Amino acid sequence: MRPMFRICAAALLLLPAVFLPAGLALAEVSPSFVPVPPKKPAALMRTAQAGPAAASAAATAAPAANPDIQVAAAANQRAANETVQRINDYFNSFKTMIGDFVQVDPNGDRQQGQFYILKPGRVLFEYEAPSRIELVADGRSVAVRDKKLKTQDISPLSATPLRFLLSENFNLARNANVTGVYQDDIFATVVIEEKQPMVGTYRLMIMFDAKTMQLKQWTVTDPQGYDTTVAVSNLDTSQRPDPMLFVINRN
Repeated sequence: MRPMFRICAAALLLLPAVFLPAGLALAEVSPSFVPVPPKKPAALMRTAQAGPAAASAAATAAPAANPDIQVAAAANQRAANETVQRINDYFNSFKTMIGDFVQVDPNGDRQQGQFYILKPGRVLFEYEAPSRIELVADGRSVAVRDKKLKTQDISPLSATPLRFLLSENFNLARNANVTGVYQDDIFATVVIEEKQPMVGTYRLMIMFDAKTMQLKQWTVTDPQGYDTTVAVSNLDTSQRPDPMLFVINRN
């Protein structure tokens, strides 16, 4: 698999091995990008690692002799459920989105550009020069184009993490791939893991502003352990992109 295809198709999915390396400090790119916290909030760590469903079961099974543990587990579960609902409400509140992005590749290189989303399933990432790459999804497939060579690699949208961000009905509570939900004073974070046959496990970490729930950034960790982070800004959900932006020419 070519490096750029791995970066775009896998990483633009919306997560890494628990958290990002310290080197991915997006605040260096722009003051509006908040760096990823160095570790999970301790109060929600056990709930996040177990997942919402497992945490609920753990709370039920907690020994009666330890009421404090039961109370803490129940509080953690309520917090996770509230975070999930707020994220669901945010994602389902818009059908379109336009904004800017900065991408940090596994080797530390930074690229930037503009993106356009039209749900369900359509997105365009336009990379600024000197990059020759463009990524587009048309609802069925994802194409990574080399604009100079006029070539493209196409893969099913269903085989990339990108589909989670582009779904028409976003519902984390019904997503069996969610392995962590937690929140601190800065971020609300969701971790999704998915195993692809013959490929391995992808991990997607999506981060939202804890107060507004606005999308801030996501990180994809591919099966080889490489992280790609995309931070977004200047988000506009009032404009409808031209549907022709998302056409993939298969000829």
